[in-house]
Amino acid sequence: MISLVIPIYNEEKIIDELLSRSLNTLIEIGRPFEIIIVDDGSEDNSLQKLLEYRKIDDRIKVVELSRNFGHQAAFTAGLKRSKGEYTVMMDGDLQDSPEFIKEMFEKMKSGSFDIVNGYRKSRSEKGFRGLMFFIFHRIFAIITRQKKVVENFGNFSMLNRASLNALLQMKEKARYLPGLRTYVGYKQGFIDYAREERKEGKPKMRFRHLMKLAVDAIFSFSRLPIFLCFYVGLIGVITTSVIGLFMLFSDSGNKLITDYKPMLVGLYFLGSVQLAFIGIVGEYVFKSYKESQNRPMYFVRNEYLD
Repeated sequence: MISLVIPIYNEEKIIDELLSRSLNTLIEIGRPFEIIIVDDGSEDNSLQKLLEYRKIDDRIKVVELSRNFGHQAAFTAGLKRSKGEYTVMMDGDLQDSPEFIKEMFEKMKSGSFDIVNGYRKSRSEKGFRGLMFFIFHRIFAIITRQKKVVENFGNFSMLNRASLNALLQMKEKARYLPGLRTYVGYKQGFIDYAREERKEGKPKMRFRHLMKLAVDAIFSFSRLPIFLCFYVGLIGVITTSVIGLFMLFSDSGNKLITDYKPMLVGLYFLGSVQLAFIGIVGEYVFKSYKESQNRPMYFVRNEYLD
């Protein structure tokens, strides 16, 4: 069986096309399948439309979360309910074309891979948003030291049962699933595809949501921010020590002593750096605190699976 997991949030305008294309592709593959759609607290008629489709085809499963818990939590809710030998992760905005599932399955059924990722050879986001995506993926690839593996990988992927079980063993609340998928290892392959533009509406992942996801990814998989604090602090200590010694042994008429403006600028600069570093350390402390609370990632209001 193939399980297709799709989280959605306020996508009533594209549900018809999303389900039509997904069903056609899975039927063409010729294996038993289920489509698990997780409604992440939609405020439009997305849930009602999904339930209408379920009355027609019970291979469409619906999980309704009690509120909007976020993209990664919604994915996790769907993955935990997957029954398939193979499980596909796909966003619900049709930027990832369902038709590529067939190509993923062809690679997967050969037995050479446990995970097949979608590699975005191009993407529709342009301008500032596109630049931010580019920078994040480059930084994440560098800090994980797996540049060829994770660069330009998103959620779109297919996992076999063993790799999915391994992925679900990770219990952290601040989740970045493409990173966790890489972390579990196993034999990973990829297919090239061009990420399309949204069919309808504006992206649901606003800039602040993307920033939170980027911070979760970087802080969860790297000590780079802490190392950055240490080395910049060390450079600052050495620099200020040299300047202090120079001022101490310089002539009293030297402009460095008589003019306090450079000193004030230096103090303000060092104060700002310290505040930034406290914020970085605080982010690690806060994430540790959130994990220690051990709250569930999501709550399910209703589920329509049987």
